[in-house]
Amino acid sequence: MGTDRIAFLAAGPPGLELFPARHLGPLPDEECRALLSVHAPDLTGDVAVTLIELSGGNPAALTDLARSLSPEQRRGYAPLPDTLPPDSPLRHRLHAELAGLPAVTRDLLRLAACDPPPPLPVLLAHCRLDDLAPAEQAGLITVDDDRVSFGSPIARAVAYREMVAAARRTAHLALAESSAAHGRGLDALLHRAAATGGEDPALAAALTRAAAPATPSQATEAFRYAAQLTPDPLARDAALLDAARAAWLAGRPHRATQLLRSAEQSATQHEFTTRREARPPAVRSAETRLRARGLAAEMRPEDPASREILMDVAAEIGDADPMTALDALSLAGEATCFAGERDRYVTLAHRIVAGRRGTESPATAMAYHHVAGLAELAVGREDLAFGRFRRELALAGDVAEPMPLIRASTAGILVGDARSAVSAAGRAAVLARAGGAHSLVPRALELVALAEMASGDYDAATTAALDGAAIARSTGQSALTGTHLGLLAVLAALVGDRDDGQERIRAATGTEQARPLCEWALALLDLVDGRPLPAAVRLHTIAAGPPGRGSVLLRVAVVPHLLEAAGPEPALNPVAAAFDDWAGRTGQDGWLALRDRCRALRTRDGEAAEEHFHAALRRVGEGGFPRAHTELLYGRLLRRRRRHVAAREHLRRAAETFRLLGAEPWAAQSARELRAAGERSGPEMITAAPVRGDRDAVLTAQQQRIATLVAEGATNREVAQELHLSPRTVDHHLRNVFARLGVRSRTEMAHLLAAG
Repeated sequence: MGTDRIAFLAAGPPGLELFPARHLGPLPDEECRALLSVHAPDLTGDVAVTLIELSGGNPAALTDLARSLSPEQRRGYAPLPDTLPPDSPLRHRLHAELAGLPAVTRDLLRLAACDPPPPLPVLLAHCRLDDLAPAEQAGLITVDDDRVSFGSPIARAVAYREMVAAARRTAHLALAESSAAHGRGLDALLHRAAATGGEDPALAAALTRAAAPATPSQATEAFRYAAQLTPDPLARDAALLDAARAAWLAGRPHRATQLLRSAEQSATQHEFTTRREARPPAVRSAETRLRARGLAAEMRPEDPASREILMDVAAEIGDADPMTALDALSLAGEATCFAGERDRYVTLAHRIVAGRRGTESPATAMAYHHVAGLAELAVGREDLAFGRFRRELALAGDVAEPMPLIRASTAGILVGDARSAVSAAGRAAVLARAGGAHSLVPRALELVALAEMASGDYDAATTAALDGAAIARSTGQSALTGTHLGLLAVLAALVGDRDDGQERIRAATGTEQARPLCEWALALLDLVDGRPLPAAVRLHTIAAGPPGRGSVLLRVAVVPHLLEAAGPEPALNPVAAAFDDWAGRTGQDGWLALRDRCRALRTRDGEAAEEHFHAALRRVGEGGFPRAHTELLYGRLLRRRRRHVAAREHLRRAAETFRLLGAEPWAAQSARELRAAGERSGPEMITAAPVRGDRDAVLTAQQQRIATLVAEGATNREVAQELHLSPRTVDHHLRNVFARLGVRSRTEMAHLLAAG
């Protein structure tokens, strides 16, 4: 303008190519949450998850949806909208785009917007492929070999809601016919149900039968429609309860909560009516309400009230439905066994287990062993408990269902068998993903992370916890998200990474389940900083703290660090003796090596301590970081006993391993001990500095993850959000990656990694 140059920036819908364009993807979930916190700070977690899913990461849709909610909707007490509000500018724009398409294309988009979404072959029964081209060119849809996909869930919702009720019914009937012709029986039933008004007992029964083998997402809708169509109140209540469970498994907690409320209200009304008329079905309605409360407790296992509810379910339903009782007792078990309800739990467990016939399926037999093992653990009969848990693990190979495998993984951790625990939990995660049981995936990954951490494979544990945190957040499981973040904090602290550990502790703050894990992480950071007294106080609080979910494992896991921090303190003898007994009972070399290390730390006899350290290092099961830590502690003992030559041998190995694993603070501590033992120069790196462009240069697992994300175009801030790190940590790691790979820029690094 005149002599001045200006830059002009505009934003517009897909297809606007008046200027050089950058196509923006959906907002990441974290940024969606930040935006929602501004426009609706009182949203519950499951409501936020639902809005993010519906908006497809579109900030305009997200803000329009948030401002349209009533107070009851924001707190999760009322159903949420399934499309944009009428006055939404984005809705008006999408409406205009749809109106500008040819009539045949609009009709096809309305068919494509129906739920369940018709695959392309079904849709082509009503059109030619060319008829979809105008919508594809406008950026409203994409067409591949199998399906027509809308650009966002909100565009699909608007296209569906723009139809009047009669047109929607016609569309569903047409899709029901073409779905049946293509052998898609459940889709045909769901479309028929969507087009049906009033009662249809035969269709309700067909939907109930078809829901059994379906994915949780499809089963939710099948059971929901069955509840609407059946005239039988008891069948309606049962279908609503089944729909709620399926919705929860599918990772839709708000939908599950709404369906649970409907089931409870329906059962209450039916119970009132039948009691007034003195009819027996009132008992079954009361049972439905109890099952609904049990499912709500299952969805919130971290809530202390859930334990008592789950035991109520087992007590009232156990004789009629042993499997439901076993599931409830399995969930209530670990925390309850060590709380005030222990006696009640043991009594219930013995009553249910006594009903076992011996002809059950492997999955059911595993549940019996699990509950019996927890009951034995509660009364101090560890030998019998270990026997039960090992029999449970032996059956795991014959089962292909996520929940029994998740329980088996817990059993593996309780008996110290990390390999079996990882195998069972890993299979559970794969099966849950494949079957659409999204809510179970982070529960399985929590166990993978715990077992991998126990085995010393911190990289595998970190990968599992990162995935678990992301999936738990996306499925509205805030307590489980906190647990994964707490595990990530411990994993960072184990290698002495203060920045990452503190960042992850901050991210986990606010969830009660993560608090002991965060305390453990802070204690580990105290240890690496040479502050044993505050570390011992934190760790003793965990070891002697109140019972809760995961407390059994934590009380075992922190003992080696507690003894390292406190030394041979007589007050800790009971804790140490319990660890000694448990580690010996596992028979696992890794735990036996830790037992030897703990014995060395507990004794004031230098000769005996050396023998225990030597025994620990002879164990073949200890490797990686745990072994390096034992070498450091042994070298420190030898240095203090003025056996400097032997001390330097162990300290060099410790420093080399720590450096390879990226545990620089521990490597620095080993180097200080080496200097104190008379080493004249610091230990040398065991890998030479890479030459420029060396693709084989050694990167730590953390550096590899960061390099991969950056090479894919992520900014430092985005990498930090993805991996729950501080931006400063990402910048530090990235500089080290550049140095190790011998490159000067992100572009060079991306080319090098792509070529490799």
